[in-house]
Amino acid sequence: MPSRRTLLALGLASTAMLTACATAPSPSYTERPPIVFMHGNGDSAALWQTTIWRFESNGWPRDRLFALDQPYPLARDDDAVAQPGRSSTADSALFLKAEVDKVLKATGAGKVVLIGNSRGGNTIRNYVQNGGGAAVVSHVVLGGNPAHGIWAVKGFRENNEFSGLSGFMQQLNAPKGPNGEEVTPGVKWLTLRSDNNDKYAQPDGVWIGVPGQPTNIGFDGPALKGATNVVLPRVDHRETSFSPAAFAATWQFLTGEAPRSTAVAPEASVVLDGRAVGAENLSLNGGQVTVYAVDPATGARRGDAVHSKSIGADGRWGPFNARGDTAYEFVLSAPGYGITHIYRSPFPRSSRVVNLRPERLTPADGSAQAVVVFTRPRGYFDAERDTMRFDGQSPPPGVPPKGSGVSSSRLRVAAAQPQRAVTGEFNAERITGLTWPAAQQHVTVLELTY
Repeated sequence: MPSRRTLLALGLASTAMLTACATAPSPSYTERPPIVFMHGNGDSAALWQTTIWRFESNGWPRDRLFALDQPYPLARDDDAVAQPGRSSTADSALFLKAEVDKVLKATGAGKVVLIGNSRGGNTIRNYVQNGGGAAVVSHVVLGGNPAHGIWAVKGFRENNEFSGLSGFMQQLNAPKGPNGEEVTPGVKWLTLRSDNNDKYAQPDGVWIGVPGQPTNIGFDGPALKGATNVVLPRVDHRETSFSPAAFAATWQFLTGEAPRSTAVAPEASVVLDGRAVGAENLSLNGGQVTVYAVDPATGARRGDAVHSKSIGADGRWGPFNARGDTAYEFVLSAPGYGITHIYRSPFPRSSRVVNLRPERLTPADGSAQAVVVFTRPRGYFDAERDTMRFDGQSPPPGVPPKGSGVSSSRLRVAAAQPQRAVTGEFNAERITGLTWPAAQQHVTVLELTY
């Protein structure tokens, strides 16, 4: 984890930030407002796990931290045209409004803080500007938000919400003050962006499938006039929200002080829970989750299952009393899917957002004896920046030699061989799991926490 000195060197205590924080009283250490976390395109509440841990470790009450699971989290191709399994900008804003209302009622608070990653920032801005959110929101933090679109190309998917030429984006960015402010007044705004390593804030269209074509969006696309805009060097798109540096900048903005630490403080008693969901964030009703303690060096199970539960309408697979020093294998089976074996590092703290998603076999996996997925939900793999190895391969299969644009790697074990251990390593985190037979619809997932 970066040291406090390193984090401060990133510009977190810039004059602009201190000025913004001084314009109105910051939340005191004795009264923390509720924080509502809004995930990005296709994601779930689970991505906020380490962020929530860092807030708790610095004294923010657990019962005032709310991470949401939006149903149908993928944006429509055309925002105005209904699309199965997708949501519109209006759908997302209405969902957020309903959830904020629930939080206000449950906590008795008068206002909330909203923190969003990527598409979640679009949703927050829309709700604050057009859905009445300005009356009940005190602070907004946007990480990697495509505030001016991911592209702004005439004739190229102009009605998509990520087009800077869309009506949705144009009205969000219409001037709102004498100096051309793009943010809704009365709310304090912070944007966090990468210097040049965000795949969705690139002048070239390589990450949207049109390499060599200008996107007409710069590295500063996530910045907004009227907000406090902070640059975090070398972070990738997801790390603009989920990295230690992003947490430090957020804490500074909300409190006016640096956090005591960006490390996750361990707890003596760890209780885990979450939802078993498909890609649409809907419950895998009728599924089953079984948990095994495993040897972190080999992936082998240490005895019988330590937890098992059938999944109901709410999707919840816990609570499960875990050990903070133990690695686990989560076995998820559900109608319409195969069996997914998810291996995770030990959990130092309790969490209610340990969401489990099944992995599907693809036609390309047809000849494989076993399939293993190495994934980093809270960031991307960067061969120039990170130290990583997957089953002895560096960089892992499918990871390009340059750029932060891939968050998972897929290993297909082709030759017939007995069950064996496979290890994924990323910087300081190491996960080992076992191969399982693809012919029987099993998939192994090595899921990084950090």
